[in-house]
Amino acid sequence: MTTIKKTIGLLVGDELDWPDAIEGLLEQLGNRFEYKGKTYEVAIRRLRIDPFSLRDPSKYDVVIDRLAYWHFTPREWLKKAAMVDQTYLLNNPFTFQSMEKHSAYCAMIRLGLHIPETWLIPQKNAPAEYQEKFARTAKRYHDLFDLPAIAEKIGYPLFMKPFDGGGWRGVTKIKDPAGLIRAYDASQQTLMHLQQGLDNYDVFTRSLAVGPQVASLKFNPEKPHHARYSIEHGFLSEKEGREVRTITKLINAFFRWDFNSCETIHKDGKVWPIDFANACPDVAITSLHYYFPWAMKALLSWSLYCLISERPMKIGINPDPYFEVADSERTYEEKLVAYEALADKHFEKEAFEEFRETNLAGLDRAMYDFMQSEKLEKILETTIADIFPAHEHRAFKAHFGGLLGHWIQNQKPHFEESAS
Repeated sequence: MTTIKKTIGLLVGDELDWPDAIEGLLEQLGNRFEYKGKTYEVAIRRLRIDPFSLRDPSKYDVVIDRLAYWHFTPREWLKKAAMVDQTYLLNNPFTFQSMEKHSAYCAMIRLGLHIPETWLIPQKNAPAEYQEKFARTAKRYHDLFDLPAIAEKIGYPLFMKPFDGGGWRGVTKIKDPAGLIRAYDASQQTLMHLQQGLDNYDVFTRSLAVGPQVASLKFNPEKPHHARYSIEHGFLSEKEGREVRTITKLINAFFRWDFNSCETIHKDGKVWPIDFANACPDVAITSLHYYFPWAMKALLSWSLYCLISERPMKIGINPDPYFEVADSERTYEEKLVAYEALADKHFEKEAFEEFRETNLAGLDRAMYDFMQSEKLEKILETTIADIFPAHEHRAFKAHFGGLLGHWIQNQKPHFEESAS
């Protein structure tokens, strides 16, 4: 029987933890798979960044992208690979580049989600390359506006943040008019949003999604990066949990993003999506810790499904089915049901779950074993050494080792029962 060889490419920058982990997990699982009477052999390779001909064939069948949101050479290579070679990409660089936070807010407002009151305000300073044109245009067509009056209409506290976002870049919490003016002056040439702040909320949730898989985690954005995720289960009701998962899948399906996170605030009995154009989400072992194994299993399983099932790369979005639901007379809850059905269809949820259960039956055990391996210990040590000062290494190794050990202990009964 002929073996079909396939390759997953990893497009990464300075990260070492998750690339090392996903490579190690595939090695632990084994790289040969049977699917619909065919045998597949899968390799994982890290992409190099070089000059390229637009006609050079891609060496990769699926690419997981964690770099192109800021590194433009590989971003343009991804576009070429999708257009010319039909390489499947996690994520879609076409929609990620064009559908920034502003467009995402607009789309989800149209779909009826509870987006906080948000205003776009003109740039404080002209773009550097268009100073003269900007000045003439402003004189002819720009209206003077009262920024403090807009802020009062929205209500304090509020947030000023770049319309295109990215890693909490330039986000300022504003409590009064003086802070508003300082933040606007500091924004310079950046186009900004003013958005209603939702203080005194019940829960802040960040949901990480890979394909149809969603994990909703309790999140505290005010804590240090390594302490933002709480190990807490059942903090959402069943209704809230499904609403958050549906919203996350809806956003990703709408924009054709496979790998994204969605932040929601829960207040006054409503779920408020506040930040959800994060199509390069955090999957570091030192931030996800206890939830790192879930992320690695989700990322590998979805990549393997796309690879082996030869899921086609679709570049453009098709908003019409979603807008049809949005413009209907359905209630909010009925719309969520319809949105979830559209999202699950887009992500081929039933076919993926069958593939996961049948063709990747050993994945959970492989992750369990890998988490106890010397390779994982080395990944943790290397990552801690890379991001924390030397005098904190021992303490953080104990801290994260304990959190990962807690995950291992929670999984242990399942595998002991399986063995017996």
